[in-house]
Amino acid sequence: MDSGDASRCRNPDTLRGRARRATALAILIVLGTGPVGAQDRPAPARATPRPAPAAGAPADPVFEAMRAGFEALPEADRKAVQDALVWTGDFNAVVSGAFGRRTFEALTAYGARTGGADPLDPRGRAALLAAGAAARNAARFRVAVDPGTGAVMGVPERLLARRTALPSGTRWQSQDGRVTLESRAFPPGAESLDALFEKATAPLPGRKVTYKLRRPDTVVVTAETGPGLSYIRYASGPEGVRGFLLGYDRALAPEVDRLVIAVANAFVPFPDPAAAPAAQLPPGLAPAARAAAHPAPQPQAAPLRPASLSPAPASGAGLAVAPGRVLTAAAVLEGCAQPRIGAASARVLATDPAGLALLDVPGAPAPLRPALRTEPVGAEESVIALAPGADGVQAAPGEARGGDVIAALQPGSGGAPVLDRSGALVGLVARYPAAPRRVAGVVPPARLPVVSARAISAFLAAQGIAAAAPHSGGGPSAVAPAVVGITCR
Repeated sequence: MDSGDASRCRNPDTLRGRARRATALAILIVLGTGPVGAQDRPAPARATPRPAPAAGAPADPVFEAMRAGFEALPEADRKAVQDALVWTGDFNAVVSGAFGRRTFEALTAYGARTGGADPLDPRGRAALLAAGAAARNAARFRVAVDPGTGAVMGVPERLLARRTALPSGTRWQSQDGRVTLESRAFPPGAESLDALFEKATAPLPGRKVTYKLRRPDTVVVTAETGPGLSYIRYASGPEGVRGFLLGYDRALAPEVDRLVIAVANAFVPFPDPAAAPAAQLPPGLAPAARAAAHPAPQPQAAPLRPASLSPAPASGAGLAVAPGRVLTAAAVLEGCAQPRIGAASARVLATDPAGLALLDVPGAPAPLRPALRTEPVGAEESVIALAPGADGVQAAPGEARGGDVIAALQPGSGGAPVLDRSGALVGLVARYPAAPRRVAGVVPPARLPVVSARAISAFLAAQGIAAAAPHSGGGPSAVAPAVVGITCR
């Protein structure tokens, strides 16, 4: 995809109104233009600038109170809050840690929509960060150094599942080709920002350049065609020029916009090699801030990787509860003639009306019996679901609701253990929908039924599996090695 045709990716002819276009492009324009001021507002993106307050006008007490609460947080925590608001769909500006009108509006919108605690007090902030982490994990958003360019890139890998190495970068695409992200790198002297800017803004039939920025070390151009939107960004440095191009179907804007924001916020064209490991963290989420916001274990951290987990896509999940015995949900085995765990065949030993099944699996991972949570989970308590994924066991934060769990679990999560923060077993996900609702290719948080810990205890006792001494310490992460993926053939 040439820098002059980033907006011409495959798209249908669905058109949106002018208001939708203005909103989508406003989101894109502010990104990549360098640090914003204390007002964190994208002035170039506004068709009608917000009028400045009249001299001597009284300050907004609500705005000032929120500013004081926000600015009292450490910088890393302020950035973590903004990053979480990007993922909840409420913040569409640069994650800078500075408080302004957009941060105020995002916090207000999130609080009004959730009806929960103040997102700046410890409990409310933990809930906000968990919601952002759940959406980020659901998108499989990976921030890492791109081997094709050397720049740090953030990529929503669940949506952009197709990856191709290019001579001077990397291309990621959705399966249907309606979203394309390309990174580009040019060695010193091979290309100039001026030439790239002229190419990106050159008149082309059917394309309208909606915004262009040329700074000494940065180029940003946005454009629209009838069916598509595009965003181009380049930066220059001693190593040459690096950047990326992103084009997507206009009809996908409501779902893809926040991913575009996240990609732009994560981009670091010339990272410090000594700081490269930090690129694996979510932007603005330093280890200290992450630990403060989410007591150990940390479900939004890198996926847990038990060696026993098969890399093949899982049809469901199970928990090794005794030597050669794996517990799962009976629904996982419906229509499954030959269940397997890794390379080993599994045989169904027993099922029960509660929706449980016990498998005989020679060579199953070492068992681990977590403590059983027999008392109800409180309305303000969070839970963690552990489910197998392509990159290891994924920890999805969620909340218990009656006999169900609300979490951003992806396909293959039927039978996944649900634990409280201490690592006690609340239950197993009883059933996962055959056709879950998707947003931008990922499944958002949804309500799923859970087989209770009491039912699990009774079932295992009936199968002669005596209650073992519960594992102490480690929280949910200690249970991960006993979580396995179940595939069907």
